[in-house]
Amino acid sequence: MISIEDFKKIDLVVGEILAVEKVPETDKLLKLSVDLKEDKPRTIVSGISLYFPDESLLIGKKCMFVSNLEPKVIRGIESQGMILAVSTEDGKFSLLEPEKDIPIGTKAK
Repeated sequence: MISIEDFKKIDLVVGEILAVEKVPETDKLLKLSVDLKEDKPRTIVSGISLYFPDESLLIGKKCMFVSNLEPKVIRGIESQGMILAVSTEDGKFSLLEPEKDIPIGTKAK
């Protein structure tokens, strides 16, 4: 269990996926370029490739991201956040997506 104060430390932000590339020599990893309404897009590496055989379907999607994780180098790429998703043991998968009219950069409260 974590306290509400610990939970409040997590910055959950609406972002839009601008570009997607498969990470070479991996089956699951995608390199996302994400607009969080900052000075420049962020790079986020995510293991969601198996759910998106046509990764171009991700371009333009608004999703929820954790924006204040420490950067981590994954396969030589610095990942600057995390996309939020859910999956079940029987293979169901969903990205966490806000309603369409919620602007990019909006933070969860």
